[in-house]
Order: sequence, then structure tokens, then C-alpha cells
Amino acid sequence: MDFSPLWISLKVAAIAVAITFFLGIAAARWMLDYRGKFKSLIEGIFIAPLVLPPTVLGFLLLLVFGKNGPIGKILFSLGINVVFTWYAAVITGAIVAFPLMYKTTIGAFEQIDANLQRAARTLGASETTVFWRITFPLALPGILAGTTLAFTRALGEFGATLMLAGNIPGQTQTIPMAIYFAVEGGDRHKAWFWSLIILVVSLSAIAGVNYGYDIQRQKKWKKKGRYRERILSSMHYTLPSADSQAIAPAHLIVQIQKQLPGFDLNISFTVDDQPLGLLGASGAGKSLILRCIAGIETPDAGRIILNGRVLFDSDKGINLPSRDRRIGFLFQNYALFPHLTVAQNIAFGLPKGTPKAQARQQIEAQLAMVQLQGLEHRYPHQLSGGQQQRVALARALTSQPEVLLLDEPFSALDTHLRSQMEQQMSASLLTYSGVSLFVTHNLEEAFRVCTNLLVLEQGRAIAHSSKHHIFEHPQTTSIAQLTGCKNFSRAVASGPSQVEAIDWECTLTCVEPIPAQLTQIGLRAHQLIFLETNSSQKQQEKPFSYGLAENTFPCWLTTVSETPHRMTLFLKLHRPPTSLSDYHLQAEVFKEKWALLKDQPFPWRVHLDPMRLMLLEQ
Repeated sequence: MDFSPLWISLKVAAIAVAITFFLGIAAARWMLDYRGKFKSLIEGIFIAPLVLPPTVLGFLLLLVFGKNGPIGKILFSLGINVVFTWYAAVITGAIVAFPLMYKTTIGAFEQIDANLQRAARTLGASETTVFWRITFPLALPGILAGTTLAFTRALGEFGATLMLAGNIPGQTQTIPMAIYFAVEGGDRHKAWFWSLIILVVSLSAIAGVNYGYDIQRQKKWKKKGRYRERILSSMHYTLPSADSQAIAPAHLIVQIQKQLPGFDLNISFTVDDQPLGLLGASGAGKSLILRCIAGIETPDAGRIILNGRVLFDSDKGINLPSRDRRIGFLFQNYALFPHLTVAQNIAFGLPKGTPKAQARQQIEAQLAMVQLQGLEHRYPHQLSGGQQQRVALARALTSQPEVLLLDEPFSALDTHLRSQMEQQMSASLLTYSGVSLFVTHNLEEAFRVCTNLLVLEQGRAIAHSSKHHIFEHPQTTSIAQLTGCKNFSRAVASGPSQVEAIDWECTLTCVEPIPAQLTQIGLRAHQLIFLETNSSQKQQEKPFSYGLAENTFPCWLTTVSETPHRMTLFLKLHRPPTSLSDYHLQAEVFKEKWALLKDQPFPWRVHLDPMRLMLLEQ
């Protein structure tokens, strides 16, 4: 029996897929970043061979590659004829297989976490390195699936191949041709034979890829089960000092503007070697500022200067790529490369061409710094959340950054581990002589970790000072709210040191000077003072030297809200409440205090400390 259709089909499909493999990847990579107005049209052209009838596609190919076609004329002038040759079968196979390769590959590219590629760039990797070491390996399962689909599609192509390559036995007769003409000639046995052959070849290719996936998945889950325990001991680590990193005195200047759909970012600040916390509500622009400093986002205008180096200057046309900025970026999800081991993740930040012995020493030093010795061969999925964070930190520091950017690094950790890592990070940042910026929307976290705070609201700085000054002396209602104050009332001055709290229905004596633009008065919930009510008035006033007659009022309890350690009491001043929403103030007390307070008869007496009152401007 003549087996030439099998060999011709395999040869044509293999060559067609080899061509499609590179063209599909290149097209997918280009289209992933292309933002031109013709994107839809170009993508339509790429997908057209998948939806056009094969005979229409074959006719169009004849018009292009025929003697009078644009490409055909050029080939004939060179003495080359592709029509009715096996080359034509390769061309049709590649064209019909291309859409499957392209769509599967671009889908695989789009599934990759963009932070992984951003992290690689901040570690000094070029775009070529990012693609071949991060993008391509992570997309490889999808690329292999696309290659398999493209192979089976090229193997089974009939209509377009028949029109462009014809049915020449021993030259262009592929298996689909043999099946068609066997049926036409009444030879059903031969048609069955070739149908089974093409079915076996196609299913074998698909099954082979699926089998490889299953083996890989089983190995992954076996390893994951083996290393499922969480290591919480040996948590101490220290960031390198300026001596070990050879960093110049730290100084960062940021003056940037960027227009966004929801608001305009317009920020200007400087920071030295004291950790700066960026505090604000979600969507205030905190992470965007970090991305602009790292070169992940480009501001519309402004400048960014690090230790005298201009990273960005819109007027001078300077915009250094991420790889040249010497930025260490700790992403919110850590962005560890899942296909690389711990050691390979850390080594990614080493300069290109670092000798192997030196690279090994540096990796060991970084592992010792973060107390992860012995875990260098594990993969990220085999680590606990705290271990992943430490690997990400070690990787960021391997490139000896002049700035360390921390984008909500504790948000993915549970409460216990968050506390452990937060304590170590806070202590370690104090020894790091580079610039460090810490993004969070958790005010207590910002207070514990950072020395200074930059408070943001809708893309603008509303406060920039030491954490103690911002928390103790907020200037506006917005700042007071962001720093956790819950009690506010409209206010007007009623004397040199007195303020009428309109919403609380009382007049208060104040210690601080009353601002000219006073609009609100505030008091933190934990700063309300409850006086005993089951003793004489004289005994009540004994603990206070400044007199409790001022700023002391009767109050009734409206309702309570419980947390594991504290109680929030909703209080109505002057008279009993009429509903659950009828209250003036919130007070927070520990449960031990609540146990003593709850049995006291109403009205209770509450004192609003004049030294704690916040006089606020709008």
C-alpha cells in the first residue's frame, strides 16, 4: 500500500506548524502591546482564515500566489513556482493553523500577572530578558496547546490545499485528499484506513500534551502537600545598611502630575532615609505614585530625582526605563516568578554576567539575611505567605536598590503572621539607609512601621509630617477621618477659648487656639472619659485638677458594638435617646472598663477633655 499521503501530511503539517509557531508568538506579543486604532482590523485579518470557507481561502491564495498574483509574479521572476507543489500545501497549512496558534498564545500571555513582568523590569531585566525568562515560560503550557491545535488543523486541511496544491499522488496528496478521492472512487476500506490514521495521529498529539500536563500537575501537588507546613520560627532579619549596599546619602524628590478618569494626581514631596508611609483611602493614588517612581507608569508632567539622578523629567524628555532606576519593588502579591525556585528568584536581580561562584555567595547571603536557609530549591507555591514575602524582599534587595517601594506588603497575610512580619519590617527599615516608601490604607499599620506620613486624598497631599504630629494635630476634617477619628460636630467659636459644638448641642472649653476658619470639632473615640456616678460629686472631681464642671455632660447609652477586645458605645448627651440612630458620640473602651461601666445607673457622666479636642478646618 502507498503510504506517501501519511509522510506528505506529516511533513507538511510539521513545517507549517514550525512556521506558525514563530509567527503566532511574534504576532501575539506585538498585538498584546499594540494600542493603535487599527487593532480590531488587524486582529480580524489574523482570525479570517479560521472563519472563511476553505474554498474561498484557497481562491484568495490562488489570486496571491498564482502567475498573475502580486507574490506569484515575484516568485516567477525568480524561477520559483509554488502552485501545485508541496510548498503550496505548507503555505495553506500554515495559514489555516495560524489563527489557532495566535489566539491561544495571546490568551496565554493575557493570563500572566502583569506584576511579574513589572517586577522583572524593576530588577534590571531588559524587555528581551523579561520575555524569554518570564513571559514565555509562564505562557508555555498555552503555547504548547496552541501548537498542538495548529498541528491537527494543518494535518486536516483539505479545501484550500486542494485549490492551491492540487491532488498529485506522491507530491501533494495529503491524507484528507486520499480520503476524499477514495470515497469518490468507491474504495471505502481505503477511506476508513486513512480516516483512522489521521484520527490516531491527531488524538495522539492531543493526548501527549494532556499527559504531560497531568504528570506536571501531579508532581506539583505532591511537592505542595509535602511542604504544606508553615514555618513561623526564625523570623528575625535585617535589611542591608548603606555600607553593604554602597548607596549615596538617600534623597528622593517627586513632583508629578497625571490625569486619570476619576481624579488628577498632582503631588510634590521629598523623602530621605526615614521610612515614609503613604496613607489614604483606596483609590487615593498611593500605589500609582510608587508605579511612577518605579517607571511602571509614566506621569504626564513633572520630575523624579533620586540621589541626584534624574529618573523622569517631562521638560527635558527624560524617562529612564524601570531596569535602569535601581528600584526595589515589593508588590502586594509579592510577584514571585512561579516557575523559578527561591534561589532563581533571588538570583534574577543579580547583574548580568555575574560569575557563578559570586552569584551563589550572594544568594546564600540573602537567604541567611531573611532566615530562609535550606529553602533555596523550593518553588513559591511551596512557601507560606511570610516566607514568600521574605523571598520577595531578598530578591528586591539583590539588585542593591537605592529606593525600596513597599506596596501593602502585609495585606495577603493572616492576622498573626501580619503582626510578626510587621514588627520585623518596622525594625529593619530603621537600619536601611536607602529611601523607603510604604503604601497602606491601614492607619495603625502606618503608625507602627513608618516615621513620617504623607496623607493623600484624591491624588493630592493633604498632610506631610511626622506621624505623631499628624495623629495628634490634624489640621482638617479629612486628615482626622483618615487617622481614625469618629466623632465630629459642626462648630463655631463662641468666645476666646470656647466653641459651640452644634451637632453635640453643647459649648466646649478648648486649650488649643481657635483657628479663623474653624468648621468642625473632633474627638477620638478612645479619649472620652467616664466619671463614676455612684459617689459624691466631690469624689467624682478628685482625679482632675482643671475642674470637671467644664466639658462634662450627662449621657445615656443608645446601643453598643462589640469586637474581641473592645466595646464601642454610642452615646446620647443631655437626654435619653429615642431610637437606635439617635446618638451624639462614639466611645471605645476595653471590656474590663465596660464590665465596670455597664451596671452604672443612667445618666452616666462623660468628660470631653479640652486638651484632646481637635479644632478643624474644612
